[in-house]
Amino acid sequence: MSRIGPVLIVSDDAVLRRQVSNLLRNAKFVTHEAERAEEALEWANADCPSVVVVDSDLAEGKSGYEIYEELRQRIPELPAVFLSGKRTQAMDRAVATLLGIDAYLVKPLDPDGLITSVRTLLERKLERGESTEAELAPFEALTARQLEVLRLLSAGRSQVEIATMLGLSSKTVATHIQNILAKLDVHSRAEAVAMAHTLGLMARRETSLAV
Repeated sequence: MSRIGPVLIVSDDAVLRRQVSNLLRNAKFVTHEAERAEEALEWANADCPSVVVVDSDLAEGKSGYEIYEELRQRIPELPAVFLSGKRTQAMDRAVATLLGIDAYLVKPLDPDGLITSVRTLLERKLERGESTEAELAPFEALTARQLEVLRLLSAGRSQVEIATMLGLSSKTVATHIQNILAKLDVHSRAEAVAMAHTLGLMARRETSLAV
């Protein structure tokens, strides 16, 4: 299947990069960080991102706009969120829109605005029909119990909490989680949750898997 890619964060500001990454990871997104254009392009080639968050206020080298254009050459229609503390006028936003940038956020960063923007762009990809049968097939291999566990993981529940809610032992829940990761061909709980959110699986299963 074509695996759901991470959110790529491009900024030469280490503090901002870490802040953005932490916020998105706490919201159950998988992230990769890149300090320079070369790193961003390497990540794009190796692990195709689903969304890119770009700092437009880069100190040296290529501008954020130039980096985004190069990424778009490799990944057509790549959704982008731009962060800026300098270009904050209406004209700047208009130019960004003309360049194909989907969301334009002003620093200091609004955590809710960032998370909402990234989630909206991923949902928009889903609405365009970019989730194929091949992408959805691994989820069909999950049992009803495994889907329950995945839904609770997506809701931010811990392994112990899931065990209590489902009347299972913590060891049994751990086994379910390992089987989920294997069936989805991912390496972490965060990746499994990100795939489920991106493909809209949790919303689709909400009524049938209510606890």
